[in-house]
Amino acid sequence: MTVTNRTGAETDRRPGSGADELVAILLPLLDRTTVRGVRTLVSATVPVAWRDPVALFAAARAIDDEVAIWLQPDAGFGLVAIGSAWTVEATGCDRFRQVATAWSDLVEGAVVQGSDDVPGAGPLLFGGFGFGAEAARSPTWAGFESARLGLPSLLMTVTQASTWLTASIMITPGAKPGAREAVARELDRRWARLAAEATEPVPLVPASAELRIARQVPEAPEWRATVARFAGAVGRGRLDKAVLARRVDLHADGSIDVPAVIRRLEATGPESTIFAVGRGTRTFLGATPERLARSKGREFRTVAMAGSIRRGSDAEEDERLGADLLASEKDREEQAVVVEMLRETLSPVTDRLEIPHRPSVVRLRHIQHLATELRGRLREPVGIVGLVERLHPTPAVGGAPRELALELIAHEERLERGWYAGPVGWLDRRGDGEFVVAIRSGVVDGRAASLFAGCGIVADSDPQREWEESLMKLRTLATALGRVAS
Repeated sequence: MTVTNRTGAETDRRPGSGADELVAILLPLLDRTTVRGVRTLVSATVPVAWRDPVALFAAARAIDDEVAIWLQPDAGFGLVAIGSAWTVEATGCDRFRQVATAWSDLVEGAVVQGSDDVPGAGPLLFGGFGFGAEAARSPTWAGFESARLGLPSLLMTVTQASTWLTASIMITPGAKPGAREAVARELDRRWARLAAEATEPVPLVPASAELRIARQVPEAPEWRATVARFAGAVGRGRLDKAVLARRVDLHADGSIDVPAVIRRLEATGPESTIFAVGRGTRTFLGATPERLARSKGREFRTVAMAGSIRRGSDAEEDERLGADLLASEKDREEQAVVVEMLRETLSPVTDRLEIPHRPSVVRLRHIQHLATELRGRLREPVGIVGLVERLHPTPAVGGAPRELALELIAHEERLERGWYAGPVGWLDRRGDGEFVVAIRSGVVDGRAASLFAGCGIVADSDPQREWEESLMKLRTLATALGRVAS
C-alpha cells in the first residue's frame, strides 16, 4: 500500500498546481509583518495536486540537504518536509523543554493562513531527539544532535481525502518588501520544480544490492555474555528489566537507493510508521511499529510494546506462535514492566487512563509482539513534547527502574545509540502531534549502512534466543536494503 490521495490523484496532476495560489496568499501575509518589528514566522497552506510522497522526497534530496519523510500507509497519512526555514537544537536533560519553549515563542506571533482542521497541515516542527541527553560523537551520527527539529520551508501533507502544501518563511525586522517577495517567489519556483519532477511514483522493485557485514558491535560472544550479566542483575533483584542493543555495519556493492528502500519499507510494513531524516549524505531511516505518543488537545494515546516471537510460515503456525507468545511468562513479564511504567508515569497527570487488562498480538512482516494501547486525558495541556519528555525512554527501549537500567546500559553496551530508540516525530503550532520510538532503524550513507536492534532482558532471558530475536528485528531494514551475504 502506498500513501495516496485518491481525490488528488484522479483530479489534478498538473506540475506546480496550487503554487500560484500560495504566492497570492503569502504576499499580503508578508506585508502584515512590517508593523511587528520582530522576527516573524509567516506561513500559508493551500490544497495541491497529489504527488507520490516518496517521489517528492527523492526529488527534494537532489536539491536540499534537509529532507524528511513520514509515512503511515494504513492510515493513508504522509508528510514530506523540505528545507528548513527555522531550526531548534538543544542538548542536556532539559532539551525537551528547550524545544517546546522555543517553538511556543516562535508561533505565538506567527502570521498564519490555511487549514487548521487538517492534521499535519500548516507550520510544524519535524525531527527527533537522541536516545541520550548528550549528542553522540561518532561520525555515524554527525548532524543528528541530541535534539534537532526543523520548520520545513515546504511541507506536503497527504491525508486519505486531500493533499496540502504549506510554505513557511521567517521574516526578520527591516527586511525590504522586495526581499520578502523574492523569498516567496523562490519557494514558488522550488515547489514547481519539485512537483514537475515527482509526477511519477517511485516503483516498487526487489532489493538487489549485495551487502556484506563489515562489523558488529559487539561481536556475538561478547553480546551473549552481556545478556547473561543483564539477566543476572535482574535475577538478583537489582532491576526489573534492561534493554541491550547492538549495531551491525553493512557495506553494499553500490550506492544504496534510499527512496527505493523507503518504498520497500512502505510495502512490507503498512502497519508501521516509516520515517527518514536526511542530514547531508546521511539518512536515518526505519519502519517502527511503536508509537511513543500521539496527542490532540488533552487526549492522547501511547503503546506498550515488548515481548517478541517470529512469524510462522502459514496462518496456522502464526496463530500457534501468537498463542505461545501470549502464554510466555518471560514475554508477559517483559511487557508488563512497560505497562506498569506507563501507568505510574501517566496516572499523576491524567483525569482518565484506559489500560486493557491483557495485551494483544501485533503481527509484523518478520516478527510478532505483545502490545497494549493506552488512551487517556491529561489534566493539563502539556503538548506532545511534554508527553514525550515524561515517557522517554520507556522500558521497551531502556529498562526499569529507568535510571538504574540506563546506568547499566551506559556501562555495558559499548555503543552510541544516537537517534536509535529515540523519539522521532512532529508537532504542530498548537503543540499537538505524534512521536514514534525510532527502532527497526539505521543510518545509510552512500554504500554504508549501520543497523541497530535491541532486546529486553529479564531474569530468565536466554542469550542465544535473544541473539536470534535481534536478528529478526534487524531483518526489517536489512531486507529492504538488499541481500546480506551469510
